[in-house]
Amino acid sequence: MAKTILIKPVVSEKAELLSEAQGHYTFVVDKTANKIEIRNAIEARYGVTVDRVNTMVMPGKTKNRSTKSGLLRGRVSSFKKAIVTLAEGDSIELYDEV
Repeated sequence: MAKTILIKPVVSEKAELLSEAQGHYTFVVDKTANKIEIRNAIEARYGVTVDRVNTMVMPGKTKNRSTKSGLLRGRVSSFKKAIVTLAEGDSIELYDEV
């Protein structure tokens, strides 16, 4: 079974500034995907040339929520994030899909 490598693009202020100023695009990717697989998935899906891929694993965090019945404790799962640098002149339109 083929795994889905690209899960979703990261839409935040910092990611928007990076994409506008430097051509870096941020995606949440599968935790088992390597840089070569991420490069091939981006190039196949968006039809651009990828210059560089940087990855990082964001650790899971515990969350607390106060309710009428008491304190609820939970956990947010960890995930892998990839920052993709495109070649000069290439760009990705992320908001066309939304």
